[in-house]
Amino acid sequence: MRRFLPFLIAVVGLAALAVDVLHLPQPLGASGQFIDTHLGLDLQGGLRAEYRALPAPDHPVTREDMSTIRGIIENRVNQYGVSEPIVQLQGSDRIIVELPGTANEAQVLQLRSTIGRTGKLLFIPIPTGRTDAVQGSAIPADLLTNPGPLFGGDQLSAAYSTVDETSRPAVGFELKGDAATAFSTYTSSHVGQQFAIVLDNIVQSAPQIQSPITGGRGIISGNFTQTEVGALVAILKYGSLPLEVQEVQISQISPSLGLDFLKQSLFAGAIGIALVFIFMLLHYRLPGLIACGALIFYALVVYALFRLIPVTLTLAGVAAFVLSVGMAVDANILIFERTKEELRAGKTLYAAIEAGFNRAWNSIFDSNMSSIITAAILFYFGSSTIRGFALVLILGVLVSMFTAITLSRQMLRWVVRQKWARKANLYGVGEEEFTLAVAPRPRSREAGARV
Repeated sequence: MRRFLPFLIAVVGLAALAVDVLHLPQPLGASGQFIDTHLGLDLQGGLRAEYRALPAPDHPVTREDMSTIRGIIENRVNQYGVSEPIVQLQGSDRIIVELPGTANEAQVLQLRSTIGRTGKLLFIPIPTGRTDAVQGSAIPADLLTNPGPLFGGDQLSAAYSTVDETSRPAVGFELKGDAATAFSTYTSSHVGQQFAIVLDNIVQSAPQIQSPITGGRGIISGNFTQTEVGALVAILKYGSLPLEVQEVQISQISPSLGLDFLKQSLFAGAIGIALVFIFMLLHYRLPGLIACGALIFYALVVYALFRLIPVTLTLAGVAAFVLSVGMAVDANILIFERTKEELRAGKTLYAAIEAGFNRAWNSIFDSNMSSIITAAILFYFGSSTIRGFALVLILGVLVSMFTAITLSRQMLRWVVRQKWARKANLYGVGEEEFTLAVAPRPRSREAGARV
């Protein structure tokens, strides 16, 4: 494994550099998208949509309903915790949704298809001879009561993007235990008949039952685009709204802080990081130089991950990134101080470096895991802005552990074998504390046999 580690580091570094500087297709997004840096509402502005909850004849709008609607909408538009929307209540029946980015036609369409639907899903049998329940049309009113739905969307246990038998985008779903049993019983006794999958009273699919469906899994197929599939998955995954919502207006909003503020923040961060570099170079000498190189590698990889996922960067995300840089430096400081102690104890240079990494690992692991656990709690329970901060921090901490333990270690292993590196002043220790020795080279089998 050790012999392949330098190649792994090189591949990761080159891939990160390519993602950072090249205009590449987005492998994790929809087709036609390219890798780009996404900024938050506070830095570039975005889209603002206002919705109104409509009371039902027998169900007035309550505060509990509005809180439920807010939570469902926030989950729908921010499935992965990276877009950092702002979803807030206004008055007794209004919901404001703000999304970062330019208000282009595709984004407006996706927002409307994700939020505008109530999300009421029904599985309705179609009696023999009925031909008026077709895909894209409203379900006939009499079928809602006779025979009525088999079950609703609350019986779904999972929803995900997939493709149908013709490789077109579709939505896969899995049913809970009771619904899976009911579906299996129905399809077993109604082979050759149709049933309708209805969302908000519109028939999404009306497949014919070719054979019993006993696994509790199915596919909603139709003339869906990838964007529509993503919106439908979000709706099914996070449930139906308790009340219908009506779009009031959608408009473009300006950034609350702006790019000038971001430039000032980045400039301040650059000064701080430069001071850290100077400290590492003056106090730790050659290991400090290696740490600076590892931090540059770290920054390239983390920025590539931000663009690849993609993560929407706000000032909170920038703060989390700077914080993770500090934690990456902290790991190197622990390693180098432990190495100094081993040198002063009389160990050889190579042995002291290996012992420094091995003995500092427990402290590094414990501190970083504590940070990851805290960030995971923030991600799970926090608002959209807090979730973005937590995600950036988790990514930064994980990458910092990789660079501190692998990259710094590999670079030091190579350096100590060089003659010019065998000087005490390069490691910040006195000559009397320094033992001139290099790493023992593994003997070949032939040499071992001769000995």
